[in-house]
Amino acid sequence: MKVDVLLGLQWGDEGKGKVVDVLTPEYDVITRFQGGPNAGHTLEFNSIKHVLHNIPSGIFHSDKMNIIGNGVVLDPISFKEEVDKLEAMGMDLTRNLMISKKAHLILPTHRILDAASEASKGKTKIGSTLKGIGPTYMDKTGRNGLRVGDILSDFDRKYNDLKKKHQQLLTIYDYEYNIAEFEKGLAEGIACLKKFTIIDSEHRINEYQRQEKSVLAEGAQGTLLDIDFGSYPFVTSSNTICAGACTGMGIAPNKIGEVYGIFKAYCTRVGSGPFPTELEDETGETLRKAGHEFGATTGRPRRCGWLDLVALKYAVMINGVTQLIMTKGDVLSKFKTIKVATAYKIDGVETREFPFELPGNMEPVYTELPGWNDDLTGMRSENEFPEELNSYIKFLEAELEVPITIVSVGPDREQTIVRETK
Repeated sequence: MKVDVLLGLQWGDEGKGKVVDVLTPEYDVITRFQGGPNAGHTLEFNSIKHVLHNIPSGIFHSDKMNIIGNGVVLDPISFKEEVDKLEAMGMDLTRNLMISKKAHLILPTHRILDAASEASKGKTKIGSTLKGIGPTYMDKTGRNGLRVGDILSDFDRKYNDLKKKHQQLLTIYDYEYNIAEFEKGLAEGIACLKKFTIIDSEHRINEYQRQEKSVLAEGAQGTLLDIDFGSYPFVTSSNTICAGACTGMGIAPNKIGEVYGIFKAYCTRVGSGPFPTELEDETGETLRKAGHEFGATTGRPRRCGWLDLVALKYAVMINGVTQLIMTKGDVLSKFKTIKVATAYKIDGVETREFPFELPGNMEPVYTELPGWNDDLTGMRSENEFPEELNSYIKFLEAELEVPITIVSVGPDREQTIVRETK
């Protein structure tokens, strides 16, 4: 059986956590394949909001297995905090969560290095979440890192050796830190990890496939933050695209089935970096307030703008998207006219291709569409959609050449509408 992949098509925050939670009943196994606690996947049901950073979003379904794959970087301290919150709700995660031995560990000194590096950049900082993600992936590719499997033997020696290397590296920065403060909770975090089943996840996932079990791979961040294909250098440190599921789980490319691509009906971005359709005016502020656009991980206000079809087409192409999922259509109910960027104008020349760089003099070329003045949040069928929303969806499907099969009209799992697209 093929592995289906669900990933974001913009700069993250597209609503992946909610949709994974909605789709989980159709699958036997949910697995994370990249990223770390810089992810903030928000789920809402029974009027309660949950934010997951390390743990796959299928965890609230006790009959489904969840796996943290080898491509993930895992912070023992924040992992334990997350586990504690869920256990306080009466959940026993050890029954349906397993962790790859090959997932790399985020150590306290990784977080210090992240903060020191970002502080040294001044105005050129990239907007890091300061969770230690970049330095951990640097150690991974530099062949210095520690993995979850290392906690099973002689971990203290391995940790102290790497800590010394990091402390030597920190001498190049003018940055004050208290290592003891950063290490608080580390021992407890390692002990928490040891409570879980630690596996060779690549073998387990391939065995699940042979057993005809259905697997859904959950991506973190978004395509435009991919280390290779995103708006470099304002990107994350992992491959957020569909290909990352193969290396982050240990499955062959021909084992990929459906590719669900999630996008907001408009665009947002957290942190620094280019944003062609950004609205730094009253319209942008209206989007931010209506969409409650504040980072689930950092709490930072998100930058907001109109939907960018040049970037979205690029993301669809890179990922081989087979089905599209549109979220936050309800937020656009406040606008009489909606704009969609269908091209860029760079130095007076119009292009529909996502460029190597996104220069500051680039101007989006907009197509205007009528908005809808209807509250979508109570709708439970596409038959209730206003004609203007149907027209917006048809326009996007024609441009992207991929069907929009799911439309989200609110944060709750019940506010998710599956469309008849045949």
